[in-house]
Amino acid sequence: MSTRTPGAPGTPGADEGSAPLLLPVLPTVPGPGTGAGSGTGPAPERADAARNRRRILDATARIVAEKGPDAVTMNQVAHASGIGVGTVYRRFGDVSQLLWALLDDRERRFQEAYMSGPPPLGPGAPADERLDAFLDALVDRVAEQRAILLAAHSAAPRARYHSGAYQVMHTHAAMLVSRLRPGADSALLAHLLLAPFSPDLMHHLSVEQALPAERVKAGVRELLALRPGP
Repeated sequence: MSTRTPGAPGTPGADEGSAPLLLPVLPTVPGPGTGAGSGTGPAPERADAARNRRRILDATARIVAEKGPDAVTMNQVAHASGIGVGTVYRRFGDVSQLLWALLDDRERRFQEAYMSGPPPLGPGAPADERLDAFLDALVDRVAEQRAILLAAHSAAPRARYHSGAYQVMHTHAAMLVSRLRPGADSALLAHLLLAPFSPDLMHHLSVEQALPAERVKAGVRELLALRPGP
């Protein structure tokens, strides 16, 4: 999978027809033949290894959804995935690396959807429709991964803003804002657009306030009301 560096915030660094803008947003466990001093890039993943990785990540996601991230153990993941525990350890190392890999996997899927997926989330729709779709999808994404994101945010609250995932989302939001409001401070507005999606606020709204996702989406849209000028 190719990696590209986003353009400067507020400029169309990712054009409508460009390739997906994907970053290595979270640490992953190096595969055989990779890593410092190996002198080689990542080896192509075998089909059986890719299937095992998918089964392990899907099993981890189910455990997190049902019991929370604290309930994840390598033995449980091995049992739920039907893959030997030794393979799970060799592939991911430990529980923390497995959870980071799960977040990385979900983030890459989300990036692919808004950078190269079908409209209105992906290219091909007007900027205002894409922005609405992006913010709606972000509500769903944070809700889906709320437990893991909240744990990561609690451990390092400011790390979110320095992650590859946030930088790509910021560049994407700034690009859309610059099309809606040419000449505006799109880099700043993009930060303010993403601010409500902090995991602790989303946890407060969806869990402590018990607000459904559709109400949160409607509230974000009403608050921002970003539309093209006359």
